[in-house]
Amino acid sequence: MSTEKFNLASFQGKMKVLHLSWMAFFITFLVWYNMAPLKEVIVNDLGLSNDEWKTLLILNVALTIPARVLIGTLTDKFGPRLVYSILLAVCSVPCFTFAFAESYTQLVISRFALGFIGAGFVIGIRMVSEWFPAKELGTAEGIYGGWGNFGSAAAAFTLPTIAVIFGGDDGWRYAIGITGLMSLLFSFVYYKNVSDTPKGSTYFSPKTMGGLEVTSKGDFVFLLIMKLPLYFALALLNWKLSPQGVDMLSSNVGTIIYIGLVLLFVYDCFGAFKVNKDIFKQPVPEIHRYAFKQVAVLNVLYFATFGSELAVISMLPAFFAETFDLSMAVAGLLAGMYAFMNLMSRPGGGYISDKFGRKKTLLILTAGLAIGYFILSQISAGWPIWLAVLAVMACSFFVQAGEGAVFAVVPLIKRRLTGQIAGMTGAYGNVGAVTYLTIYSLVDASSFFMVIAATAVVGFIALLMMVEPKGTITEVREDGTVELITVG
Repeated sequence: MSTEKFNLASFQGKMKVLHLSWMAFFITFLVWYNMAPLKEVIVNDLGLSNDEWKTLLILNVALTIPARVLIGTLTDKFGPRLVYSILLAVCSVPCFTFAFAESYTQLVISRFALGFIGAGFVIGIRMVSEWFPAKELGTAEGIYGGWGNFGSAAAAFTLPTIAVIFGGDDGWRYAIGITGLMSLLFSFVYYKNVSDTPKGSTYFSPKTMGGLEVTSKGDFVFLLIMKLPLYFALALLNWKLSPQGVDMLSSNVGTIIYIGLVLLFVYDCFGAFKVNKDIFKQPVPEIHRYAFKQVAVLNVLYFATFGSELAVISMLPAFFAETFDLSMAVAGLLAGMYAFMNLMSRPGGGYISDKFGRKKTLLILTAGLAIGYFILSQISAGWPIWLAVLAVMACSFFVQAGEGAVFAVVPLIKRRLTGQIAGMTGAYGNVGAVTYLTIYSLVDASSFFMVIAATAVVGFIALLMMVEPKGTITEVREDGTVELITVG
């Protein structure tokens, strides 16, 4: 753990790692959401229907659900430096293929694969947790998440203009291709300039890679229950692509996918048992235990916060354009104000959490986002545009500050499992996104915002079960010695 002063103007030591990590995350979001601001030109160029476009929005977040779990496991095992670098390089490929796709099938395959880049977020959570002490961790994770998340706003602000600069029918292709090139080049920058831990610190890895470790029989059952929504979300996507949805998959293929998801869940549960079978033989010593309910609560909260953010930034440009009869460029600029709030809101949520307590902060912010989405559900063409934008920004503050407060807690549960816990919590954000976007494809915008408000209320109730992190967590070095890590 680095003990140097927290100074945002510095580009040395832990601050260098923080800055390079949020830049990596920024690029992943720039690539991940390079499509939404260019809806009008992409739809016109390739002759897409509205249903086909909405299907692309869902596909954009679908693969991120299993990807975040997988990437979290790989990060804990191999370290964030290597995993982040590889992810940035590999995901530039589907970005390039999407940019130069000539058919809807090519768009679908490329967009589905690009969902993997959304897993980059969990890598930086582990990296930052290795470099910053608990008293600064919420602020540092908030800066990482907030400034990185701004990549979606940057896409909304810049890509339509870049497309116009290049001009012609292919302007959007070059705009998207540039984001892929940025991802490829930064993979080398990141690998050459960061390390997994400060010099002399120990990088704690999980005992095995087969699944998340828990520390009691009851928590094992709870873990299996919490896995179910991840598979339900993938089944929901399959339904959306079936003849009952946009009719992209045949009934037979859809049935095969359903069966495959059931078998995959059984295999996943068996893998979790193999990792945790010792807890059925003898109890885990008290000093090595952690409460899985902490993870479950954070999962529900991230479903409502980050899940709603992903869904809203996907639909907001079109919502503004259609509600207020604006051009896509202007609508994208105004809608970008939702994500623009990430610059201060998410770090602010982490900072408040550091100063005033994790649980209290989350309770206040979750209540605020429920009220915020209720207000958004009332927006209509009769509203002044400035008031609609102000309402969006106010709601966005609570959403993104809530995200920062969630990940101010995640690294304080069990250090060697931080990547996996972050992966599961992050995956729940994408479960929320798939759920909300599917609902959006079936209802109007007002009902869509009301549904999000209702799930925020559920998150508030779940939050009452969370215990404020305090004391220390225990980790064992490879030589058998014990290290106590302060969490509050």
